[in-house]
Amino acid sequence: MAEVLLAGLALMLVIEGVLPFVAPKLWRDAFKTLIEMKDGQIRFAGMVSMAAGLVLLAFVL
Repeated sequence: MAEVLLAGLALMLVIEGVLPFVAPKLWRDAFKTLIEMKDGQIRFAGMVSMAAGLVLLAFVL
């Protein structure tokens, strides 16, 4: 089980590293937009992301 968790974490890091590696200007602009968002908007985006991840995990398992 620990191997699967570490593999998932490693894959997440690889995926999150693609955008700053391929398009650093776009990545920087995305963070500028994120900084201007209200806390509620950021929380909603996080909630949607977690829900999508849980749904995807349910389909995989």
